Amino acid sequence: MSIFNSFARIIGAATAVSVIAITAASADEITLRGASLFDEEHAYTKTLRQLEQLIGDKYDGDVVFDLRLNGELGDESDFVTFLQQGVAIDYAIMAPSNMATFAPSIPLMDMPFLFRDLEHWDTALASGVMAPLEAELLAKADIRVIGYAGGGVRNLASAEPIGNIDELTGHKMRVMGAPIQAQIFSAIQAAPSAIAYNEVYNAIQTGVIAGFENEAASIQNLKFYEVAPNITLTKHAITVRPIVVAEKTFKKLPEALQAAILEAGLEAGAFGRNLESTQDGEKMQEMIDAGQVQVQEFAGREKLLELVVPVQDAYAAELGASDLLEAIRSK
Repeated sequence: MSIFNSFARIIGAATAVSVIAITAASADEITLRGASLFDEEHAYTKTLRQLEQLIGDKYDGDVVFDLRLNGELGDESDFVTFLQQGVAIDYAIMAPSNMATFAPSIPLMDMPFLFRDLEHWDTALASGVMAPLEAELLAKADIRVIGYAGGGVRNLASAEPIGNIDELTGHKMRVMGAPIQAQIFSAIQAAPSAIAYNEVYNAIQTGVIAGFENEAASIQNLKFYEVAPNITLTKHAITVRPIVVAEKTFKKLPEALQAAILEAGLEAGAFGRNLESTQDGEKMQEMIDAGQVQVQEFAGREKLLELVVPVQDAYAAELGASDLLEAIRSK
């Protein structure tokens, strides 16, 4: 797709959806517009539906939700642009790395090998330790974090089996666009490339890349197992997926609705973390039972941890966030 066509698609989607939005200033009924890359069965969509229900329960006024699914409004790079501009999308669940264009420090909250296990991950997200990153995102991108979903364990998915560092060396794989993602996977000897999420399937199919990294729910939902049926349990990340709202929209809302959104965001985040962390193993087992994937451990995983710590430290130091990184590690 050409740059011109991509731009036209984004502007067209923004215009089409914007015309149906009703703000508090123009009518008693308020319409809030959401977006999800996935269908109704995905944990992220279920979490957004929970958010909608909670807001409706907590707010006495009339509010309508218009949630567009299956990437109708583009991919997450489009979502973050719409959210920052306050058009087309008012709420979504986002990968931090996809917001790095506006807030360079934000990918620190989900960089690979940051969390020891699910307990460490959940404790950190519930502790408020991410507040400095939230403040940067709000100040630089006009995007407000209202809660944290996520909980999927990310592993390698590849066309051919990868079981050790020798087989990982030179492995052409897709990573998210934030520089820290490429730096981490380069450090463990892979050959990372940042390409659009909606291009991953075809890129593996045509041999442009040999694999990528993701959690079980997304591999299953988008049928990535058809081109990357080999799962290597690197367990390099536990997803952190902020529930976000467009600040330009948020500031226009009645105070009672703002309060309802903030309260609902925390509760929806807890719901989403429990849902996805519970479903993660179930989704993987479903694919195994269906013969869609073959799973293997990564031999010598402790070596990966040794290789990435200096990269994490240097990244945090560059951002002036060394204390924050240590605070996360210490939770």
